[in-house]
Amino acid sequence: MKRIHYISGITITTFVVMHLFNHLFSLFGANAHIELMHDLRIIYRNVIAETILLFAIAIQIISGIKLFLKKRKTKTVFFDKIQMWSGLYLAIFLLFHLSAVFIGRLILNLDTNYYFGVAGLNTFPLNLFFIPYYGLAIISFYGHIAAVHSKKMKSKIFGISPVNQSYGILISGIVLTLVIFYGLTNGFNGVDIPIEYNIMIGE
Repeated sequence: MKRIHYISGITITTFVVMHLFNHLFSLFGANAHIELMHDLRIIYRNVIAETILLFAIAIQIISGIKLFLKKRKTKTVFFDKIQMWSGLYLAIFLLFHLSAVFIGRLILNLDTNYYFGVAGLNTFPLNLFFIPYYGLAIISFYGHIAAVHSKKMKSKIFGISPVNQSYGILISGIVLTLVIFYGLTNGFNGVDIPIEYNIMIGE
């Protein structure tokens, strides 16, 4: 099960890296974010890629929950706990996030682009939910990678121990989360949401 979980995790990581890179482009404005998304969709928004990704996510969620239930009562060190709890949060997040995206695409007939993602993030009081919802997802992703790295890496890099390398990965995830939020909220000044996305904020 661990092997299957690991392989599906690598598949999902490939997409998440593209997704987060896309979000970084929000620093250059909504249009830059949307233009890059259109280019990246050539890679991942097709029948083959989406089928592989959805299959990998299903495996990741099921195997992740089983591994969590198996390990949660065992004595663990810091990164073992990070791996368990970040994995559980990511499983829950992926389930709800994918459901929201497919509802947006298939039922609401919306382009699930920049504005679909930032509508709740830039609307009070919805942002009181969406800020920790998205923020914990990114931090959990990096925390999960950091935990796996602490187990897989056996040697120092530039004199830095594997454990400290993992702390570096975790910290970089926190910093990246703040940078992405800065872009997705237009420098914390808020984003003007197009009228067709008002349904996302209950208007």
